[in-house]
Amino acid sequence: MSVVLGYDESPGALRALHVAIEMSAAFGEPLVLVYGAAAPGAMGDEYTAHHEAVREAGNLALAHALQVAEEAGVRTTVELIDQKPAPALIDAAARHAARLIVVGTWGESPVRGALLGSTPHKLLHLSSVPVLCVPTES
Repeated sequence: MSVVLGYDESPGALRALHVAIEMSAAFGEPLVLVYGAAAPGAMGDEYTAHHEAVREAGNLALAHALQVAEEAGVRTTVELIDQKPAPALIDAAARHAARLIVVGTWGESPVRGALLGSTPHKLLHLSSVPVLCVPTES
């Protein structure tokens, strides 16, 4: 089993990283750091440039998270997945037999999340694996 974390360096994700590290250590299971790198829009030159920029941002974010996890002594795997965040996390959770998926929130209202489709909101409705939503510190 494992703990899967959706990570993007947002304030909620930074706090979720520390919670996911604690959970991995408590369960004695590896942490899987996931960044969903699907760029919005259609195909073409602009899409390609945007996609490359999103992947570069993802690699940088995952490198930072990996360093924190390794310093905490947690076995860690990193995955940059060419899907939107929610499907990427669900896919990673299935492949790694996840005990739970951890994601950060940044204080948006439930209505906004429902209308715009926030990643935590999507996961709560689509995931067969328990989802732990970690709020930013207030």
